[in-house]
Amino acid sequence: MASKSTAAPYVEVQGLVKWFGSDRAVDDVSFTVPKGNFVTLLGPSGCGKTTTLMSIAGLHSIDAGHIRVGGMVYTAPKNGVFMPPEKRDIGMVFQSYAIWPHMTVTQNVAYPLEMRNVPRAEIETRVADVLRLVGLSEVAAKLATQLSGGQQQRAALARAIVPRPRLLLFDEPLSNLDLKLREQMRVELKRIQNEVGITSIYVTHDQSKALVMSDEIIVMSKGRIQQKGDPHEIYSRPANAYVSNFIGVANLLKGRVIAVGEAGRGEIEIAQNGRQAQLPCRLADGIGKGDEAVLSVRPENVQVRHDNGSGRCVEGEVLQAIFLGNCVDCRVRWGDFEWKVLTHPRVHLNKGDKVYLHLDPDHTLAVQP
Repeated sequence: MASKSTAAPYVEVQGLVKWFGSDRAVDDVSFTVPKGNFVTLLGPSGCGKTTTLMSIAGLHSIDAGHIRVGGMVYTAPKNGVFMPPEKRDIGMVFQSYAIWPHMTVTQNVAYPLEMRNVPRAEIETRVADVLRLVGLSEVAAKLATQLSGGQQQRAALARAIVPRPRLLLFDEPLSNLDLKLREQMRVELKRIQNEVGITSIYVTHDQSKALVMSDEIIVMSKGRIQQKGDPHEIYSRPANAYVSNFIGVANLLKGRVIAVGEAGRGEIEIAQNGRQAQLPCRLADGIGKGDEAVLSVRPENVQVRHDNGSGRCVEGEVLQAIFLGNCVDCRVRWGDFEWKVLTHPRVHLNKGDKVYLHLDPDHTLAVQP
């Protein structure tokens, strides 16, 4: 497995701005990627993630900022620098497999090496090695049209990595596969990237892919970065309500911070239809006493009990409880708000039960609205 470098950034995107007419598609985006890492740009359609990727590839010019890879400046409009896409030594895997239907798998994968005038003996060795890596050795002689969707995606990946590019870019490459194949391929992509060690940037709107595959996730909205962090940080410590809502499922309620303690802890007061609760929580960066904030807590971090216990809690009424085998998916009404709760399957709940919701203070967050 390729080691992950913590040295100087390998990819540097700084102050990236891209306009399409009057639309500022990318608005002052900055991030770095260490050599060998797998970073995902995550967000909904129109958030600027694909425009950022295409700017790195050189398929879009940019209006401000600079892009540097391995110490080499690819784009810097202020200095009149724009390296053509074909000189950037970047591999790309697109949504469409874009493999030649009249060629065999071997011929498809060999094509980029032939265009670089690599000696025939070396082509044969490198193609054989990469087909073994992606698990296509047994179908090497087949036409591309004879492959399954998953195999065609592997062939496209093999063709992208066989030239040993400086950087590998992925533009929603799994979106055309069915659910089972997507789940298999996202694990395989990460395994292959680890073995090859090519620095990679992946674009998707699917948060489950991002959580499984990434060393770091960059969440984007409306052309700007909302948060950067590893998957655990993004999921468990979202910076704001947008990230909390986009990554997984969360209970989100507007409130006000009423106390600030040490080590990023405090209390938030929430209210719904005449009901109030004051709950201990962790505070996101930049939040102080008296600030408006949003309480964010994941369903799995809420305990449902029939007694109020010794801690502060929220009293509510069970609206539904659906047994899912490994857990119970429960909805609890509190004022006008419905709490989403995942609780242990041995907890017996019925519609109309009076219950108490106990929130884990370590996983109850007050985040920016």
